[in-house]
Amino acid sequence: MNHRTASQHRKTRETDIAIKLDLDGTGACSIDTGIPFMDHMLEIVARHALIDLDIKAVGDLEVDYHHTVEDLGLVLGTAIDQALGDRRGIRRYGFSLLPMDESLARVALDLGGRPFLVYSIADPTPNIRDFNVKLIEEFFRAFVTQARMNLHIAHLYGAEVHHAYESVFKGLARALRMAVERDPRETGIPSSKGTI
Repeated sequence: MNHRTASQHRKTRETDIAIKLDLDGTGACSIDTGIPFMDHMLEIVARHALIDLDIKAVGDLEVDYHHTVEDLGLVLGTAIDQALGDRRGIRRYGFSLLPMDESLARVALDLGGRPFLVYSIADPTPNIRDFNVKLIEEFFRAFVTQARMNLHIAHLYGAEVHHAYESVFKGLARALRMAVERDPRETGIPSSKGTI
């Protein structure tokens, strides 16, 4: 079977982001966003979703991390949408209940073409070092819009902020891996409408 790949590049006055991915990869990745925490979270996605991911991002980090984080979501979502094509033969739905030490995250998604984000984080800690973790919601909002994905994220509990977000990103990876997987019994579009 052919690998489902995509390549996307987006350049604005605020960011310059290039992404290549292979949905049928091994989890190999090379990620440089200029934001170490985002590098770590995106490496987690590649490894646990078994998606090969190459990301190079340059942004106006001297202003704020916001533009880079949001635009990473936009470009990554666009690349996933491109790689999925008409979404023929995929499982479409994915879910995960992911423990990370004392943290537990529940993630469910639908690649049915209708973008929507439900997002709830139990840990109120606002920062990891100088990174405002509230930006993660902006990342996911941009991501689901461009990936045409319905994504529900609930960090149920856990007191350590790094574990909270690591459980969320690992949960996303596992749910995404399930949803993009080819279903041997599904030969068409996995929708009663006949299109996604």
